Amino acid sequence: MKNVPKLTLWLLVFATAALAGCQEAYHEKEERYVLIAANINLPYWQEAEAGLRDVTKEMGIGVKGEMDGPTSYAPKEEVDAFQKAVSSHPAGILVSVANPEMFQAPIAAAIASGIPVICLDSDAPDSKRVMFIGTDNFRAGQESAKRIADILKGHGDILLVTIPGQLNLQERVRGANEALKKYPGIKIVQTIDDKGNSNNAFDGVNAILSAKKQKVDGILCLEASGGAGAASALHRVDMTGKIAIVSFDKDPETLDWIDRGGINATVVQKPYVMAYYGVKFLDDLHHNAVHEFKDWRNAPASPLPAWVDTGTAIVDKTNLAAFKEALTAHPKPL
Repeated sequence: MKNVPKLTLWLLVFATAALAGCQEAYHEKEERYVLIAANINLPYWQEAEAGLRDVTKEMGIGVKGEMDGPTSYAPKEEVDAFQKAVSSHPAGILVSVANPEMFQAPIAAAIASGIPVICLDSDAPDSKRVMFIGTDNFRAGQESAKRIADILKGHGDILLVTIPGQLNLQERVRGANEALKKYPGIKIVQTIDDKGNSNNAFDGVNAILSAKKQKVDGILCLEASGGAGAASALHRVDMTGKIAIVSFDKDPETLDWIDRGGINATVVQKPYVMAYYGVKFLDDLHHNAVHEFKDWRNAPASPLPAWVDTGTAIVDKTNLAAFKEALTAHPKPL
């Protein structure tokens, strides 16, 4: 009789295990989420890939995260990568849209086939995408312009480095122009299109300095590659630190230039956070986890937030070490 309670306990344990084994797993085998980026060679997107891999690893065995896209700024190639992902029928797609007009039909086709699409980093607001997660780029542009205006004490001629035609960057330019209305002594005298390549930023800044026709007091870079290119151009002519530079994002080279005094500050985004929570939102859609409506595919409105701001921060020499430490903590791409 003394063994009965122990026997009963073991029976309960085995019964519970059997029931658990009969339950259907929440995530399917080979469940897969894809991130389509505008330029997968940028450290910015490698940081996003770390967020993608971390979140899918946490979801369990069998769940995969993949990143694809062009190796340079090439909107048509990005659309091709997106359509290739759609044809493979993943559980969901994150996409940073380089050209909103080019993505209208492909996103609509993906949604029509039942694949949830979320824009991150750069939006296509007029498309059928479910939601956007990323930076409030208008506000980020304001922060960038205010920082360089403060460094220049409200007076000076500045160069602007950006990529025309990309919605997120257009919003940053709009924000910068709005902020500079409060600093009438600051003038944007020339805009450089670096096409997302630091070499182009180097060439553009170098050409202006070499011509000696334009006084330059500062350089405002509103995309990730511009800061390092501009700092390298100044270094070439022994002008490191003599012209203020406010950059964007936290590429390792950008952070190194802050350490060397070539870049005053950089406004940084959170690509790891965008990808990490972007996949969580996709996962909720794929499994219809939010029960406001029966199914997101035929719901009269999205069950998710329409727009999520992941925020920004400003990095300068005062907090550089902490941001470098955070970058090294992310697992490197395979």
